[in-house]
Parts: sequence; structure tokens; C-alpha cells
Amino acid sequence: MAKRERPTRSWGSFPTTADMGIRATGANASELFEALGLGLFSLVTDLRTVRPSQERTVAASAPDTESLVVAFLGQLVLLQQVDGFLVRSIHARAVGAPPTSVLATVRGEPYDPARHPQRIEVKAITLHQLLFDPARGRARVIVDI
Repeated sequence: MAKRERPTRSWGSFPTTADMGIRATGANASELFEALGLGLFSLVTDLRTVRPSQERTVAASAPDTESLVVAFLGQLVLLQQVDGFLVRSIHARAVGAPPTSVLATVRGEPYDPARHPQRIEVKAITLHQLLFDPARGRARVIVDI
């Protein structure tokens, strides 16, 4: 029986003066995008309550990596705010070195107030103190709440 590989990505949050931060680790740029996205949705609700029953595609491109992080996470915010869709899992593929585009398949379901606790409303993604460093396996972004 083959041993299943454990993902090397992780995420968490940290408070800032008036906003909230997301920190992420990952083995490469794709895993950092995945971890940042999951960190974003963990601010919105308890991920354990979200069923990965539906699939959506999210794409973003930008002239530089920092703008790409903002664009990608901005697309996820729109998915949540406009479509009411909550994400449980993300499989991202960063393109370019450094990446200038990302294509992701996300799995989740529409928001259900009976099952999904409402945490923080994320309004926007900022460039303030943004860090995206695949070589060191870490990223950080501050979101406007």
C-alpha cells in the first residue's frame, strides 16, 4: 500500500490594527495560493462545516506576483460575496516563474446560515505589507474587514 503524501501547506490568521492578516506556508507558489485561499475562507466561516459538493474554476493574471495574489484572492472574495459560495478545498496551478497567472479548481457549496457560522466579512485584499516568497515557502497578506 502506497503512503499518501501529506500536503505541506498551512495557513492561519493574525490581527492588525484595523484589518486581519492571513499567513501561509507551502512548498511552492501553487501551494501558497491554495493556503492563502483556504486562510481567506477560514476567516469567513468554519471550513469543517463546508461540504465540497460543487466545483468552480477561478483564474487570475497580473503583471507581477504581488498583484497576482491580490487578483486571485479578490476573485475568491467575489465568489463568496456575489455567489454566496464557500470554499472547502483549492487545487491551484501557478503559471510562470515568478508566477503571473494562477488557475484554480475550488470545491465547496453555497452558504447555508443553518450550517455555516458567520465569522468575519472580508471586504477587499490589500497590497499593504504583502509577502509572497515561494523560495522560503511563506506568504502573508492583509485583508480589509
